[in-house]
Amino acid sequence: MQIEIVSGDPAQIDTEALVVGVVEESEGQPPWTVTVNRLLGGEVAARLKAGDARGKLGEVTVIASRGALRAKRVIAVGLGKAAGLDAERIRRATGRVVRWLDDGRAREATLLLHLGAARRGDPDLVRAVAEAALLASHRTPSFGEKAAAPSAQGSLATVRLLEPGSRAVPPELRRAAATGQAVAESANLARRLAELPGNQLPPRKLAEEAVRVGAGTKLKVAVFDEKWLRERKMGGILGVAQGSAEPPRLIVIEHRPRAARRGTGAHVALVGKGVTFDTGGISLKPREDMDRMKYDMSGAAAVVGTMRAVSLLDLPLRVTGVIPTVENMPSGTAIKPGDVLMSYAGKSIEVGNTDAEGRLILADAISFAGELDPDVIVDIATLTGACRIALGTAACGLVGNDAALVDALRAAGEKSGERAWPLPLFEEYTEDIQSEVADLKNMGGRAGGGALTAAAFLKAFAGDHRWAHLDIAGTAWVEKDRDYLKIGAAGFGVRLLMRYLESLI
Repeated sequence: MQIEIVSGDPAQIDTEALVVGVVEESEGQPPWTVTVNRLLGGEVAARLKAGDARGKLGEVTVIASRGALRAKRVIAVGLGKAAGLDAERIRRATGRVVRWLDDGRAREATLLLHLGAARRGDPDLVRAVAEAALLASHRTPSFGEKAAAPSAQGSLATVRLLEPGSRAVPPELRRAAATGQAVAESANLARRLAELPGNQLPPRKLAEEAVRVGAGTKLKVAVFDEKWLRERKMGGILGVAQGSAEPPRLIVIEHRPRAARRGTGAHVALVGKGVTFDTGGISLKPREDMDRMKYDMSGAAAVVGTMRAVSLLDLPLRVTGVIPTVENMPSGTAIKPGDVLMSYAGKSIEVGNTDAEGRLILADAISFAGELDPDVIVDIATLTGACRIALGTAACGLVGNDAALVDALRAAGEKSGERAWPLPLFEEYTEDIQSEVADLKNMGGRAGGGALTAAAFLKAFAGDHRWAHLDIAGTAWVEKDRDYLKIGAAGFGVRLLMRYLESLI
């Protein structure tokens, strides 16, 4: 789908569907909805008065134009209450109407939603609409005859954002639309990767996908194999991978623009967990929903998507993506509870549970990222079921060793619509991962706090670097349709990380 932003008269736009937003109250409708209502002889207001349209968030009402406009029909989509109308509600309304149109109802559409309650477009709302339209158009990968079915492809090819008037579209709005498209396409890439079955995307294939992304951008991508990992004694990555026939990889993706800013925060390392399928290893998971464990590399997918967007938008920052990728399988060669692994940092790790494998591979990757002289390290991972229990699916967990960094990531989450909620990192959590036979163990005690003992474990490998951890176990997979996100992988983290990186410029 292509996103365009154009200027013109709403009455003269030749389009299959002209989309306007309506609020629940009879008064206080967005100005351009009032204009369209007048052009239609009061039809929008009449529908609201009759109760045919109520303005409820995401409600879709079709109104024939009857020649009053060049648009074939007007689509009124509910925005909810007029009070508190924000970018996320605009995203949700956009997603609902785009999904409706994309289901064979239109090939192109023109939207006035980015105007919100304002006369002229707001760059943040322009970006929100562009993002939501593309996110709503995502289709889960399918195979065989299913892939050839009409439902495997959406019908919408173009979505136009209309700036009413004869003036040229302001440059800041064009940039906002282009940014929204780049970020959402990159999030959809992350979703596709996370939705691919484990046999379609083992570690070596994930590495090939990263190389393919690099080939389409200015990114530099390096892939390191098991021989390289052994030479550097990355025992966490090698230990988890040793139960699988699929060899591990370490992927490094670099964005180094000539105009890179210098100073604090100028080099950010993003580390993403890449377990392409997680059985739990010897500590085998229950069979229920194990098929979803293909998305245990959602952190890696988010890093690949973020790096793509960073390059397409040519952010003036040095950004490095580090992705350890493995398959966690039970076999005669798999690590066992009680085994001791030697990490890249030289710390010994007692394996208390082989299903706590993500932190083992992240330990090596975070240590490696620290050697690249970053100002900041942010890791992102579907790390713990405990975080899902604590926060549900409304926000990811956020832990860090630097208050300003935590605040910046939380702010980025609020702005992007991908919320992150700060959690504590008390010394007691570090005490819980002390081992009698090794420097650390990969599980805390029975007292609970699993998301936080896991974070404390990762902190031990961040050294003196400013570091933060995003636990996306509860937000990486959408279990029921949510406006602009369908059931499946959410691509969570791409929008959040991009907003954080942009805040550094």
